[in-house]
Amino acid sequence: MATESSAATMTVAGTHRGDARYAVSGFGNRLGWGARPALLLIDVCAAYWTPGSPLDVHAHAPSVAAPAVMRRLVAAARTSGVPVIWTAVEYAAELGMRDAGIFWHKTKSLNIWQVGDPRGLHAWLGDGLEPEAGETVVKKKYPSGFFGTTLATELQVRGVDTVVICGVSTSGCVRATTLDAMQYGFRPMVVGSACGDRSEEIHSGNLFDMNAKYADVVDEEEAIAHLTKGWPAEAN
Repeated sequence: MATESSAATMTVAGTHRGDARYAVSGFGNRLGWGARPALLLIDVCAAYWTPGSPLDVHAHAPSVAAPAVMRRLVAAARTSGVPVIWTAVEYAAELGMRDAGIFWHKTKSLNIWQVGDPRGLHAWLGDGLEPEAGETVVKKKYPSGFFGTTLATELQVRGVDTVVICGVSTSGCVRATTLDAMQYGFRPMVVGSACGDRSEEIHSGNLFDMNAKYADVVDEEEAIAHLTKGWPAEAN
């Protein structure tokens, strides 16, 4: 298990005025990698990278660059046989968004994921960011990829101990999934440059806070090294 200092990991996650206070209070310790990672891509769909979409991230340049990082992570995982798992939001056309519960009352942009919505913003981003045959797609209705889904079981039956998390949005579904991953006993490794949100303040603030409390925020190089390594022979 890695034993890097909290200062080193907080640098990857961004810096804030309270860094020193967090460190002396016992936050930001390193979880370290397990031996059996899976790559988990959160809601990587056209809605976030289409101008004019209510969820468009083009105002935040690092988020515009995030898909390129995700593609490299996917390529590394597929090459080494690391499980690749996708989440996607979906609401039934005939239920009038009732299956979104009170979440719909708070967030009206959710209807882009209603089956049959003519805008087509629910579609996979494409160009390497779509599931291949044999890869698991977990459908969800709420921010966390774990809530009300089979994701925890999908990971447990495969023997996964570490989830490499990327996708959108950093402050919403990425954060909620990261928190639940930790609570289910998986080691969350959030690839900050492979996540996206609508502003630097929201993006970096949430990366910092996840790294302080729930996850290790790691860079692309570290994530690709572990994905390329794959699983130990005895674990396959």
